[in-house]
Amino acid sequence: MSLFFIALLPPPHIQDYVNQIKQNFADDYGSSHAQKSPPHITLQPPFEWQDDNLTVLESCLQGFVVSKDVVPITLNGFGAFVPRVIYIHVEKSSELLALQIDLMAYVEKNLGIVDQVSKTRAFAPHMTVAFRDLSKQNFKAAWQKYQQRELYFEFIGAELTLLRHNKKRWHIQSQFSLNEKEDDMLPN
Repeated sequence: MSLFFIALLPPPHIQDYVNQIKQNFADDYGSSHAQKSPPHITLQPPFEWQDDNLTVLESCLQGFVVSKDVVPITLNGFGAFVPRVIYIHVEKSSELLALQIDLMAYVEKNLGIVDQVSKTRAFAPHMTVAFRDLSKQNFKAAWQKYQQRELYFEFIGAELTLLRHNKKRWHIQSQFSLNEKEDDMLPN
């Protein structure tokens, strides 16, 4: 049995930028827990799955993406869940919200995967840069700096990523390409 979750990952250059921010939180505020996963937007929170049944999970996700298009993603500034979480704000687009709702319904219907917390709380897309080991005192200091800090990226979420926990950190298990249309592409 392993822990998994499903997410959208930004392109490598944005991952590098976000990882630098995570490193700043580790160096300046003693918060390194966010470094245990690649930068991501969680679509399906962590769930347990039998390791010997992994092909069923991956086949189901492949079946899901067949009818799903890539989604435009905008990262714009920083946000916080007081008193311990600082994140990069992900703008709620209708495409992103629909993808998340459809994915959760699909895995519930086809795999029996249910996240009870998500059923009672609205989806708040975000990209965490500090949490859990960020003390309340360091949260206040960091938030004073980051709440006004500018950050803006646009990218196309082109694939769903299945991540697996190895008892220490999260690693990419597999990726599933969403459908790409020419009018979905952002200008360079």
